[in-house]
Amino acid sequence: MSQQTQPVTERPHSGLASGGTTFAGVLLIVSGVVMILEGISAIAQDDVWVRLGDYVFKFNLTAWGWIHLVLGVLVIVVGAALLQNAPDWARVAGVALAAFNIIVNFAWMPYTPVWAIIVIAIDVFVIWALCRSWGEHPKRA
Repeated sequence: MSQQTQPVTERPHSGLASGGTTFAGVLLIVSGVVMILEGISAIAQDDVWVRLGDYVFKFNLTAWGWIHLVLGVLVIVVGAALLQNAPDWARVAGVALAAFNIIVNFAWMPYTPVWAIIVIAIDVFVIWALCRSWGEHPKRA
């Protein structure tokens, strides 16, 4: 007897992708907390920040503080949702917020160049992890 095998149409479950999604959620939460602290520091006009001369994307330091504070809260909410079995809306929001955060940190780069580059790299990983495992949903118990 000969057996016919069916071609596998599903991608095998990858531990890296599901672990990557969980790690992306944790990174979003940590990044959100740091963004909130940056925002509070900027709103308080702390002396930590560099004083800039002419800069194309220059906002008032208080405006940057509020941008970081609001974005930080949103990022924490989405990161926490990703840890709850990664619903689709959390994945979409995570990718969108990480992309927006890349733009914000690029504009924020003159204030904290090293940290901005680190956050941009983290956000690229978050986008990769969330898009890589898009079709894979953990089994609900």
